[in-house]
Amino acid sequence: MATQPVRDRFVSVEEYLSTSYEPDCEYEDGVVVERNLGQFEHSFLQTILATIFTNNMDGWGVFGLTEQRIQIAPRHFLVPDLCVLRMGSPTEDVLTRPPLIAIEILSPEDTVRRAGNKAGLYRQFGVEHVWVIDPHARVAYRGTSSGLERVPSGELIVEGTPIVVRIAELFERLDRVRAGSAR
Repeated sequence: MATQPVRDRFVSVEEYLSTSYEPDCEYEDGVVVERNLGQFEHSFLQTILATIFTNNMDGWGVFGLTEQRIQIAPRHFLVPDLCVLRMGSPTEDVLTRPPLIAIEILSPEDTVRRAGNKAGLYRQFGVEHVWVIDPHARVAYRGTSSGLERVPSGELIVEGTPIVVRIAELFERLDRVRAGSAR
């Protein structure tokens, strides 16, 4: 979640939406903002989380989208690492309605404080559940009305649904892949 603008000039919403960025960037009031990603832990956890939601799509009644643009205000777009929508939700090229869950995975350059600010933006937009996973500290947080709160149970859940993601299992899979690649 870098705050460094990609360009030294202001960009219109129309130009932002019609331009391809590699990797995709966020946008705030005329400024294209780079996102930190691309390292192994980040990429693997994003993949495994997307797989968990895909594998449980029918039982949980949801589906996941990686790096899906969300327009949280007329001139403000965020790109979560993963967002989760309820089955039957309208599908849009750029989401204009809050997903059920927005998930951010921290890269080494990210800070929990910055992630907390971003979680606050998601919550203000109406996202019910915001999860932040720090693969380096091996912890997860959930966004609340008062900021980020460390998940004490080791489970990211959505109350009233069967959705449960066990943090220890994510990191065990990461460790297993790391150990296998060291051979």
